[in-house]
Amino acid sequence: MAGQGRVLFLFLDGVGLGENDPSINPLAGIPMPHLEELLGGHRMVADGFLHHNGALLADTERASLLAVDACMGVEGIPQSATGQAALLTGKNVPAWLGEHDGPKPTSPIAALIERGTIFSHLRQEAREAALVNAFPPRYFESIERGYRIPGVIALSAKQAGMSLKTKDDLYAGNALSADFSGEGWRTHLGYPDAPVLNLSQVGQRLKYLAGQVDLAMFEYWLTDVAGHHQDAQAAAGILQALDVIIGSLAESGDDDQCLVLVTSDHGNLEDMRTRHHTRNAVPLLLLGPKSLRHAFLEGMNGTCRSTPDLTNIAPALMRFID
Repeated sequence: MAGQGRVLFLFLDGVGLGENDPSINPLAGIPMPHLEELLGGHRMVADGFLHHNGALLADTERASLLAVDACMGVEGIPQSATGQAALLTGKNVPAWLGEHDGPKPTSPIAALIERGTIFSHLRQEAREAALVNAFPPRYFESIERGYRIPGVIALSAKQAGMSLKTKDDLYAGNALSADFSGEGWRTHLGYPDAPVLNLSQVGQRLKYLAGQVDLAMFEYWLTDVAGHHQDAQAAAGILQALDVIIGSLAESGDDDQCLVLVTSDHGNLEDMRTRHHTRNAVPLLLLGPKSLRHAFLEGMNGTCRSTPDLTNIAPALMRFID
């Protein structure tokens, strides 16, 4: 399959497909009108469609939703490092290690990342990739002093020779804050003049950044934090914000050649009964022209033996963009 277009990869840490029960699953109860409209009335929950091996949960004129296995045939609870490494390498990292591991990459995982990810592959093919998160100065200082280990996504970008975005990039409009709006730079990081975006502007900024490269990735981890804290109020605010952003991203989705891909590394937020990750499937949400969505799904089907899992996403991305 020849290159079809560009990809905006919105990564949501710790979001699974849980029970259709609002008492335990915020995704079943919090109003998300933009997403529901895109999915033809479906919510992002597990339902009867999951019993159809590898079948789409929804496929409308504007969006497709697929359930993706985050366990990859390995016992235990999926973790961030192995799940994210599987997403970026296309390798069954937990099976290779013999266990799920995380949250930060261990030496074996770092070595596997160094052998190749979607970032390094695209750069070798003279394609452009960018991680569009803006990292504050203290992040770089803590890594330099050995106080912090980069996560899998940032480490993969660095090992592919990509420059991580900085405060200057955020101020120039070439990156986004980890909290989407940038308010956290003012209230938590001490930058009172940091630019702050409303939610519609966040979607527009993501689309703009995606227009500059072949693959733009944004990492959002506050979903996982809300799940670990069993904070239903925080989860509600996060999901309502995501709904507006997804709606903004979809507004021009049929007008260009950008595919929006939203997925996760493991479940968590969808089950407020536990502070821990879950073994639930994770969603793969695709926005954009149907021709692009189906081209991507065709690339996934070519690597699936049965139910799609996290290892099928990187090969499909590379086929789609190459």
